[in-house]
Formats: sequence, C-alpha cells, structure tokens
Amino acid sequence: MKLFVGLDVSLEKTAICVISEHGKIMREAQAASEPKALARWIGNLDGTIAAVGLEAGPLSQWLHRGMTEAGLSVVLMETRQVKGALKAMPIKTDRRDAEGIARLLHLGWFRPVHCKSVSAQEVRALLSARKAVQQGFITLELSLRGLLRNFGLKVGAISRGRFEHRIRELTADNPMLSAATEPMLRARAALRQELAGLERRVRQLAQDDPVCHRLMSMPGVGAVVALTYRSAVDDPSRFTSSKKVGPWVGLTPSREVVAGIRTSC
Repeated sequence: MKLFVGLDVSLEKTAICVISEHGKIMREAQAASEPKALARWIGNLDGTIAAVGLEAGPLSQWLHRGMTEAGLSVVLMETRQVKGALKAMPIKTDRRDAEGIARLLHLGWFRPVHCKSVSAQEVRALLSARKAVQQGFITLELSLRGLLRNFGLKVGAISRGRFEHRIRELTADNPMLSAATEPMLRARAALRQELAGLERRVRQLAQDDPVCHRLMSMPGVGAVVALTYRSAVDDPSRFTSSKKVGPWVGLTPSREVVAGIRTSC
C-alpha cells in the first residue's frame, strides 16, 4: 500500500499525518523536529512511502536534506499555495495542517520548491549576517543624530570617518549627553569593524567564484549582488530557459502599446 506523509513543522515538534493511496487516514502522531527522529518514525510504517511532504520554511531545508539522505522521497511544497489551501479548513490545528499537507501531496495539488545546496545556504547566511550588522550600524548612527537633534545639535552631512569626532565635538560641553552617546559610539565602532570584516569576506568569495566574477563584469553588479543572485539561482539546470529566471524572481515584464509602438517596461 502506498502511503503519503504530511508534516507540519514547528520549532520543537512536528505533527505527522499518514494517509493511504485511497485517502484514508492511517496514522497521526507527533515527533521531534529532527531529521533522524522523523526518518526513524516514518521508516517504521507498514507500507511503501510514496512521498513525504512539508511546507517550505526555516527548518524545512535542513529536514529535507536529512530525510533525503535517509532514503526518503521528500517534497518541499510552496508556502503560499499550502497556506491558501489550508485557510479553507474550518478548524486550524497542527494536526489538521499535517492532514491537509498529506492530502495535497496525495492529490498532487502542490508546487514543488527547490531545496538549495549547503553551499548556497552558507552564502545566504553570510549575506544575511552582513545585512544585519549593516542595519545595526546605520540604526545607531540615525539614533545618535535623533538624540542630539532634540537639543538643537545638528550633525549634518559628514563622512563616516569623521562621524565619531563630530558627535564628541557636539557633546563636549554637556556631560550628560556625552555619557549617553559614548556607549553608542563604542558599539558603532565595534559594528563598523565587524562590517568591514564581513565585507572583505564577501568580496573574497565573489572573486574566487568564476560565476560571480563573470557577473561582476557587468556595469552596476558588485560582489553582494553577484553572490545574492548566484545563491538564489543555485542550480541553473532547474530552469529550462534563461527567460524564466526573471519571472521567477518577480521581474515579470509588462507590455504596453503606445502610439502604435509595442514597448516593454
């Protein structure tokens, strides 16, 4: 008997629903959200595992990789499509969501999602870390400007290298403002140093990758853009045509007819 397994994944526990090829619920349970625990539970089922389905999410790629290595046929399902289907259910619980995922898998009413390679996920992690540090750095600068503006002290347009000196210059005559801004300046200096290290790492990765090196030969494409595009596409062979990459990332062209001339915008 063919079995279809639906997994509703949360941080600690995963709800599991198993339905037969005839649509009958065979088993329902919970297991730890760990690849080995899930693979062990599914491996103990009586029957042929036709497919295991789970919604794409923060833990899904790690679980997908672990269960695939255990010999299971695992499918990542497109998030918006799954949520749209489960929204119609009158009662929403983890158990019901697992059942809904299993039925979508059984009927084939889902869109599979590509599971990125480990190297692509590592590059995305580095880029995300760089972005988080950069946002923290910018937020601190804006907070310092806003804090001093309440006292009529205007930082003005100034280079990053002179920013710290300018803040100390404005707060030199006010011990309270100096005490408030000094910890923020030290935090800003630490973030600036860490951001510089991440920038060097990102540039080195882009230079060492032949695909990124080729992408950076185009005007306006730097290390960050090249690595972001490279890690997003990951495996070019999953696209049958280069024309399908644009719509995949949301850059769908629209056509308009203006004065009898067809243009793309």
